[in-house]
Amino acid sequence: MNMELPVDKKLEINRLAQIYNNTSATYKFYWFVSLLDIFVKTGKKQISFWEIIAGMITEAWYPIHYFRLSFGKSDSLYDQAVELQKLLNIPIDSNKNQIYLHIIDNIETPRVKSLLRVFSFNVPYRFLSPWIIYTTKEDVVTLSKNFTNNCLYAINGESIEINPNWEQYLNDHYLILRDFTFWNLTVFLQKRNPNVPDVPSKLIKPIQRDSLIKQRNFWDTFIEINGSIECIYTGKLLHKREYDLDHFIPWSFVSHDLLWNLLPADPSINSSKCNNLPLLDKYLVPFARTHQKAIQAIYIKKPNNKLLEDYLMLHDSISDLVMFSESDFLNIFKKTFNPMVQIAENMGFKYWYTPLKL
Repeated sequence: MNMELPVDKKLEINRLAQIYNNTSATYKFYWFVSLLDIFVKTGKKQISFWEIIAGMITEAWYPIHYFRLSFGKSDSLYDQAVELQKLLNIPIDSNKNQIYLHIIDNIETPRVKSLLRVFSFNVPYRFLSPWIIYTTKEDVVTLSKNFTNNCLYAINGESIEINPNWEQYLNDHYLILRDFTFWNLTVFLQKRNPNVPDVPSKLIKPIQRDSLIKQRNFWDTFIEINGSIECIYTGKLLHKREYDLDHFIPWSFVSHDLLWNLLPADPSINSSKCNNLPLLDKYLVPFARTHQKAIQAIYIKKPNNKLLEDYLMLHDSISDLVMFSESDFLNIFKKTFNPMVQIAENMGFKYWYTPLKL
């Protein structure tokens, strides 16, 4: 079911709702979001293509660089954003304002302009297709200047001018229009990332990650029972409250903090392993073995521990998991982690290799 936009007696909102019909790339989604942000936040009615394009790159930065979502084979936004990051050396975890200003400050650099120019060729013109049937760019420009069919904006050279008839609507319904765009973008990207978990949460940078206090309490309880845990990466013994919790498969892929993907690790590991994948041939057996011991120990002492329910995603009975042999338990983990790692690798996640000094 399509998300509905607020009606307006003076505007044909159904045309606006059609802007993403027959879309084969993400350009129109990011073009509209960037246009909206600039118009509503600055009040500018005449906006250059380059300001909007810089906003497109900024909005797509996190799903590209951090979550590595596939944008599809016909989409250049991914490749251009990657090249731009290398060219300008922009930190991947920069905030949106920093990214935008960094691009704008370098927009006249020939190499930067060349990378971004691909988005100026067709996007500004084809975006107006619900109002103006695309024949040639020249025809679209001519018709847009008269606001034919009350189109959203006119094109003047390498800039757009917002149609005055749309100004109030864009301001009044800014948040709904952004949600409308991201809802359609989610549908578009989910089709291109069918095996990737939680695509909607990967479209923007999370403001704050959830606390891992409950998960740490689980492992602290196990350490109290077991005495210590051997770090699967370094071999060091880990004691209560003297470890970091490692996401075995990077959080940027799984987008959750479920217990079955977490394990205490030497504090030196997190900064080293970072956003990379573990070598399953090397680490999955000790990872699964530690989890099996923890489940067995906690189940005996606290069978109603709510965090044990996290493992129900792997198998439908906690009591079965407790009773499984080591090989049966390992098979459960293999069936879970092997395909996840393969998908993540296909998306561009790199493997982590233990530094020799460890």
